[in-house]
Amino acid sequence: MSNIEIREGEYGDKTLAVEPGGIEAIPEKDRHGKASHLFSVWASPNLEFATIYVGALAVIFGLSFWQAVIGVIIGNTLGAAAQYSLTKDGPRYGVPQMVIGRAAFGKLGNALPSIFNAGASGIGWFAVNSASGAFALATLTHWNTWISLIIVAVAQIVIAAVGHNLVHKVERYLLPYLIVVFGVSTVYVFTHAHTGVASHPYFPGAFLVYVGAIYGYAAGWNPFSADYSRYLPANTDPKKAGLFAAGGLFVSASVLEIVGAAAVTAGMHSYGVGTNPVGDFTGLLPHWFSYFVLAGIVIGSICANVLNIYSGSMSFLTVGLKLGQSARRIVAIGLFGIAGFFLAHWAMSNPANNLENFLLVMAYWIGPWLGVIAADKLWRKGSSIEGLLFAKRENYAGPIAFAVGVSLSIWLFANQSYYTGVVPKHNGNFGDIAFPVGFVLSFLVYSLLGRKQAQRGE
Repeated sequence: MSNIEIREGEYGDKTLAVEPGGIEAIPEKDRHGKASHLFSVWASPNLEFATIYVGALAVIFGLSFWQAVIGVIIGNTLGAAAQYSLTKDGPRYGVPQMVIGRAAFGKLGNALPSIFNAGASGIGWFAVNSASGAFALATLTHWNTWISLIIVAVAQIVIAAVGHNLVHKVERYLLPYLIVVFGVSTVYVFTHAHTGVASHPYFPGAFLVYVGAIYGYAAGWNPFSADYSRYLPANTDPKKAGLFAAGGLFVSASVLEIVGAAAVTAGMHSYGVGTNPVGDFTGLLPHWFSYFVLAGIVIGSICANVLNIYSGSMSFLTVGLKLGQSARRIVAIGLFGIAGFFLAHWAMSNPANNLENFLLVMAYWIGPWLGVIAADKLWRKGSSIEGLLFAKRENYAGPIAFAVGVSLSIWLFANQSYYTGVVPKHNGNFGDIAFPVGFVLSFLVYSLLGRKQAQRGE
């Protein structure tokens, strides 16, 4: 008999009603929506300046435009593939992604990746996107960056606090505007780009670091995957849901990251301390059109951060926060919003360096996490894990494999300004391959320690 916890309260498809409950399974009477809606959920958050800036990082690493394009395709293909696989579990189980992870990690062991994700998304990613939105609003209005940051952060917190249905609607209804302004921007940038510019001699090390950053951006959405498909009816075609989610992520992220790389060759150059890269990008565009783009950047940052802070609260609740049924999600969102606000203000002082390091750190923990999840899925061979989601049971293979993958991959292969691993320290052109190494190590360790337990369905 299943011990799954079912969410109480009435919600349905109401847009402005405050979502009840937290991480409990969604009852069938509240299931609604279409698989196709997932395209906008994952496209809108990537149609923003942070995506452009990730692509623009290529120039820091000395890559040519076409090397950057290849790196974008590889990194986003890996991230979208995981998004496809994980999204399919949402309609099946009706719970957030990090709750599904309890099958591989156990209830207590799952607290470790849940805390990582809560901090990375609810605070880290919230800061990254709030910074780009604040830069855009300050450029558009000539307001102080503090005021701009407050306005952007409050809007994001309110939408996320209302809940799932409003988040879906915001992503869907703002997508057309984002497509138009960034589509026109793409044309303008490429008419002034010099895509034949040669690379500096930092290959393959710079290329591997860049792929890691691109992957870190795309994979940053993976721990959220089922959060926005869990309300879909249980009879939804899981493959269709996965394809729409992966497609929205891959197309939007790839296009704007390539635009970012092209923008560098067209003259975008503000990366250092105290710069405003948003204003530098819009300076490439006709003056009259730049206002529409700045508004789009503000909107895009909001679209991204309502997911980050909403899912950050889901991950935090998965750890076991005990408050009132209606209050706990909103309290978590408020706490993350405040912390993310101050982190964003600090990060705005040196955007390029802080963004690069943050993206690599994201890849460092998500790679091993995905390795554990992939191994658990493989050995369970599609059997249901519903009875494991709220059970008081542990699976020590998960946290052990995760810890081994994270620690060894960082120690040996991390390569960023805050820490350089053993291998790149003795070969500066080696790059950073911590994320694939972490994935492989965690996959192998979990297979060794947890294969039999997973095959038995325990």
